[in-house]
Amino acid sequence: MLVFSDSLLTRAHADSSELRPNILWLTSEDNNIDWVGCYGNPQADTPHIDALAREGFRYQHAYASAPVCAPSRATWITGIHALSMGTHPMRSRYDIPHDQISYYPDLLKANGYTVGNFQKTDYNIGGRKDSECWDRHGRVQWNQLKAKQPFFQVINFMSSHESRAQGSVEGTKHDPSDVHLRAYHPDLPEIRKNYAKYYDAVKKMDREVGAVLKQLQAAGLAENTIVIYNSDHGGVLPRSKRFLFDSGLHCPLVIRIPEKFKSLWPAAQPGMQIDRLVSFVDMPKTWLSITGSKVPEVMQGSVFLGADTEPEPECVFAYRGRMGERFDNARAVCDKRYLYIRNYMPYVPWMQCAEYPWKMKASQVWEAHVQAGEASEVQSRWFAPKGCKEELYDLQNDPDNVENLIADPALGEVVDRMRTRLRSWQESIHDAALLPEADMVQRAAKHGVTIYEMVRDPQLYDLSALLDAADLALEQNADNLPRLRALLDSEDSGLRYWGIVGCFLLNDQQAGLKCLRDESREVRAMAAWILVNTGMPEPGLECLQGMLVEQSYATLKILNVIDWIGEDAAVLQSTVQSLNVEDYEARIRSTIPDKLIIEHEHTD
Repeated sequence: MLVFSDSLLTRAHADSSELRPNILWLTSEDNNIDWVGCYGNPQADTPHIDALAREGFRYQHAYASAPVCAPSRATWITGIHALSMGTHPMRSRYDIPHDQISYYPDLLKANGYTVGNFQKTDYNIGGRKDSECWDRHGRVQWNQLKAKQPFFQVINFMSSHESRAQGSVEGTKHDPSDVHLRAYHPDLPEIRKNYAKYYDAVKKMDREVGAVLKQLQAAGLAENTIVIYNSDHGGVLPRSKRFLFDSGLHCPLVIRIPEKFKSLWPAAQPGMQIDRLVSFVDMPKTWLSITGSKVPEVMQGSVFLGADTEPEPECVFAYRGRMGERFDNARAVCDKRYLYIRNYMPYVPWMQCAEYPWKMKASQVWEAHVQAGEASEVQSRWFAPKGCKEELYDLQNDPDNVENLIADPALGEVVDRMRTRLRSWQESIHDAALLPEADMVQRAAKHGVTIYEMVRDPQLYDLSALLDAADLALEQNADNLPRLRALLDSEDSGLRYWGIVGCFLLNDQQAGLKCLRDESREVRAMAAWILVNTGMPEPGLECLQGMLVEQSYATLKILNVIDWIGEDAAVLQSTVQSLNVEDYEARIRSTIPDKLIIEHEHTD
């Protein structure tokens, strides 16, 4: 049953449709604020977005909830964090309870709006077709739209997508010698050219934005329509998209509001910049509020515009889960000065070779530069295991996020505050990723519920206990070994998982032997890795081989573990080659480095 809040109705909720604004939401793919000129980069060539900012309001602190498309858009369509629904792993499409969670276009339609989307959805949610919530799902016909006011229309621009930075980097219009490189990127010709190639792509996207704004004006709709422009997350060159750094999360957000809806202005006059923190989870709730539509209580985030504007949050949150075929698990807390990151898998690298992002020339030459031993420490560290459970960056003095200040005693209060905020937020939104993905899916299926429902049932998912266990594991303190070993006897596979992670970080061979036949394949895989690392490779590798042969429900994770082990797992070469796998499992098999000498042809 859907429950709605009793928020005040704004002027936009007047009975006359003439007083309700149309909304045109323009979304571009993959570009953070540094690719847009009005945010201070003189090398960016985006005159149409810059003009929109002069006519509207430029938000300085807008952050994606996830640094990659599918979980970001799952958050958008529901107004609920993907991490809260179990839809945070990339391209997973796990079910949610659709009888409890509406998509925001459903609620706009109930309020008399015509809703359209052109053309991307990618909501990462099962149980419902992505197009079902829209009245129109094709190219905009402006004259038809004019007759169906009020409307809410999304137009998505693909010209700035990551794919536009792939392939040949020769013959760019932007001059590669003029680009300003991030501190972590080596100054190599191919990387400079890749920057220039993407500047070209963003310029094309900007022209398309300008063409749409011209069509809106020509149709006589500009004075009735709020125009919103933002990217769907950050990116796009290596170590931006998919990562919880500022470059992966900090996005442009520009909103132009016609004079007749002046009551919605967030500042005294157009052209002003807005200092408020905004999270992407805030957007659906805000769009519903300013149109006078009902806002379900299950929605998370805060209304940041209009008469029902809620207090500004002290910080915003983001998360990273599985990205394609590669696993990681991290959270981020960001205010206007600091970015705090908590790594739940500190034993894996930030940069893991993956098929799709490695189609970019910059990824290829950067990795080769590191492997040749020619990169600086700042340039090379991202390809090694993190080795840290926490990171803290000063966004003002270190915009590239390369100086981890987590151990700075002068910032201890900041770190404590960020930790406390993160824990409170995780509990409030029911963080679903304290179980490994495969076990999360298995547990929900076993009990016949969605992941969203499972993580809200403390009998099925004891979040506080899981958070405590994870904290204990990540301390990497030998004094905790008795408590970690005790977790291995728990009936809860999640507690056993964190117990084995803690034992792995302490190279506890005894734990590896104990858990080699654990019911959870995720626990078994970590136990096997312990044995390989502690001088007992034979039983560990036999365990991994057995799970591969049985085509375990955790095959993708097991293949990742084999890659993380490295050359010590070369004996598994023939088993890996013989697997009948597809999709992400095929991708990881094809990108496991030469240490396993796997040859696999894959087309995207």
